[in-house]
Amino acid sequence: MKKILVSFATALQNIRGRFFHTVLSILGIVIGVAALVAILSLIDGMEQYAREQITKTTSIKAIGVNPRLFKQVNGVEVRKTALAYLRPSRFDSLRASLTKPATAYLIWRQSQELRTSVGNRAIGAVVMGTSLPLHPNVSLQYGRAFTPTELNAAQPVAFVNPHLARQLVGKQPEQSAIGKQLVYGDKVLTVLGVTADKEAKAGQLIIPITLLSDSILKSSPPMCVIEADRVEDVPALKTEVETWLKTKVPNGIEDFSVATNEQRVEQAARGFLLFRLVMGLIVGISVLVGGIGVMNVLLISVTERTVEIGVRKALGAKKRDILWQFLSESITISTLGSLLGLLLGVGATLVFVPVIKAFTEVPFQAAYTPTTFLVILVVAMVIGIVFGTYPAMRAARLDPVEAIRRE
Repeated sequence: MKKILVSFATALQNIRGRFFHTVLSILGIVIGVAALVAILSLIDGMEQYAREQITKTTSIKAIGVNPRLFKQVNGVEVRKTALAYLRPSRFDSLRASLTKPATAYLIWRQSQELRTSVGNRAIGAVVMGTSLPLHPNVSLQYGRAFTPTELNAAQPVAFVNPHLARQLVGKQPEQSAIGKQLVYGDKVLTVLGVTADKEAKAGQLIIPITLLSDSILKSSPPMCVIEADRVEDVPALKTEVETWLKTKVPNGIEDFSVATNEQRVEQAARGFLLFRLVMGLIVGISVLVGGIGVMNVLLISVTERTVEIGVRKALGAKKRDILWQFLSESITISTLGSLLGLLLGVGATLVFVPVIKAFTEVPFQAAYTPTTFLVILVVAMVIGIVFGTYPAMRAARLDPVEAIRRE
């Protein structure tokens, strides 16, 4: 340990003796590492932002059971002429089969033309058929939702969002839409309530899914969302759903895709990993140039210190002592360049992030993770060893007699 400390102390003295020349020679490392730090921290920030957005828009405890409407025929996507789908009775059977605590929702959605019962005025709206309980994203501001009894009896009732309520009542208060009637297909629906969704840009009509005929559900199958009470139950629930589909539904699971949002997170992570590797390889060119600069510094040092090396070997220094001396100097130089690059990279991201936010209006931040700093440490060590080995071996192979004779 004492020899190692002495070697690094000697390396620092030699660097101070040629400080300006050393700094100029390691500019490649500084720039390369700075670019690497900036890119890694920005990508880490992008990945963190993507994860946050996925978590906000969807739950990692959710399992989606979606219909597969298309199949591959000779590499071409073709719509299936016959497929299984989750009608309400089938959905109830699936929900009853779950052994882990979870809440299930059956949702059908399609843009349709509605008509007012008075004046026969056409209104375009998104019609959503749903089971009970309502999805947490749906909440009532006025009135009420339909009851389980009304759902099971397929009663012609509905509730609307504020946008559709305003289309029904004009300048009157939104709650005055309660009791109004809308015509959907051959059904006259009575409005029971108004949702709290103030941001919707289009009207929305929410009805009991039991009002939809089998032909409608077959042509446009509903999706099922199963929300586990505990995130650790998601894999088991996913397996249960897949098993139920294989045994209880014609064609088994071929007509359905069962996915969790963890898959979306993993897909995003793989995409960012690929981006990180590609950008790292590109930036690695600058680091390679910096390593060549380190080798240049050490080769010049070997030439300038030929006599010193000869004297040391004449006084008993072994090849490994000389080898370690120059390797330690190489590692010290590359570490110094990497630290300067790290500081420059962090400073650059502090400048870049406000500019990115100003142009994109996205609440995005750079993320400095332990992985980034570990990568920089590894880069410094690899550069020091790889590009310092040849000059160190050249110094260790010097003949002491020939080296002293040059004086």
